[in-house]
Amino acid sequence: MSSTANLKKEYQERIVPALIKEFNYTSIMQVPVLKKIVINQGLGAAVADKKLIDVAIQELTTITGQKAVATISRKDISNFKLRKKMPIGTMVTLRREQMYEFLERLVRVALPRIRDFKGIESKLDGRGNYTLGIQEQIIFPEINIDNITKILGMNITFVTSARTDEEGYALLREFGLPFKNIKKS
Repeated sequence: MSSTANLKKEYQERIVPALIKEFNYTSIMQVPVLKKIVINQGLGAAVADKKLIDVAIQELTTITGQKAVATISRKDISNFKLRKKMPIGTMVTLRREQMYEFLERLVRVALPRIRDFKGIESKLDGRGNYTLGIQEQIIFPEINIDNITKILGMNITFVTSARTDEEGYALLREFGLPFKNIKKS
């Protein structure tokens, strides 16, 4: 739990003053915060192989330390052999302590393990939120490579309270996300 306290303490002691200085905020309440991290896996192959969902839920639960849930289809699509309410993915929403703990493990341990890693793209969604796509779940040390049946990717979405991309980018940069090109507006 000490790592959780580290990142949260770092946010309060270092990141908040840095953002106040950078954006000339008049109140601490204007400083953007990281609200939640959503990890999502789309598993189209699960239509044919039902065990894939169970394996993905177990792996995502191991990575995040919080129980993952299956996402289900909303409608029938005959071309994909998909029926309404079939499980087609998994997801976890992390908040508070678990969110900071996961972020620290992602930045300090998992991302540096990616082969030929040169940084992550710096394109936000227009509202200060950022989604990071990962091709392999094996970059997380919690996953035992010998037990892997299928390489699965995932999307990790960082939801912030920032009003602009610039503010969201500055917040995530301060948290230590290794962006490729540092942009200044």
